[in-house]
Amino acid sequence: MSYALAAPLQMAVYQRLASDDALNALVAGNIFDAMPQGTLPRLYVALGAETAKDASDASGAGAWHELVISVVTENEGFQTAKEAAAAISDALDRADLALTRGRLVGLWFRRATAARDSGLRRIDLTFRARVEDV
Repeated sequence: MSYALAAPLQMAVYQRLASDDALNALVAGNIFDAMPQGTLPRLYVALGAETAKDASDASGAGAWHELVISVVTENEGFQTAKEAAAAISDALDRADLALTRGRLVGLWFRRATAARDSGLRRIDLTFRARVEDV
């Protein structure tokens, strides 16, 4: 197994989200890889947890990655969060992302969970990526 493609995958996902006009219109550019200091915006997107599992075979090293991307809002109801989550799904599901190392075989939406959390609304979207270190 190789975890060597985790950083290039995360960078490509972040760049795709940060450059997506539809998502940026909804969250005013508040897309974070690392959470900023101070007061958070009322609606934002954050890259979150990741798990990786070996997918190496005779042709070389590879891995399955499950990535969580969160939409968090203080707004009443889930409407704005769901609109942002839909834009994330549109931007990433089956996206053809270029990595700085290796290659992305595929990226697929797996699931979403919407919940109230300490007065906030939160949607966690999970995507599954297959990468190969070529």
